[in-house]
Amino acid sequence: MSYTFTKVLNASMSDAVERVTAALAAKGFGVLTTIDVKATLKKKLDVDFRPYVILGACNPEFAYQALQHEDKIGAMLPCNVVVQELDKDRVEVSAVDPVASMQAVANPKLGAVATEVRERLKSVIHNL
Repeated sequence: MSYTFTKVLNASMSDAVERVTAALAAKGFGVLTTIDVKATLKKKLDVDFRPYVILGACNPEFAYQALQHEDKIGAMLPCNVVVQELDKDRVEVSAVDPVASMQAVANPKLGAVATEVRERLKSVIHNL
């Protein structure tokens, strides 16, 4: 089983991040965190890395449902979406598959929540 849904876009990095953020919002997800991996690695390790951003996406309704079923599930939230530059004007977008990540948690009550989040994230990636 793959642990992400992925699509390659013909876009600049900044355009891709904007498109992904808007597509997530259309499915009820907000972006809680934006991690610029390239900038962080340069600052902390003084190494050069390709443009790579991790967006921490959260749908409050589903997060609340998951937390009611499993109090430590916050360790797996938010759902991460990676936007990385492959080459000039070609960007790959990958979203975590929450069903794959939830398999590590032995709580069948999370299944329905994870499945609904999965379908929404798959739709986001597919419709980019």
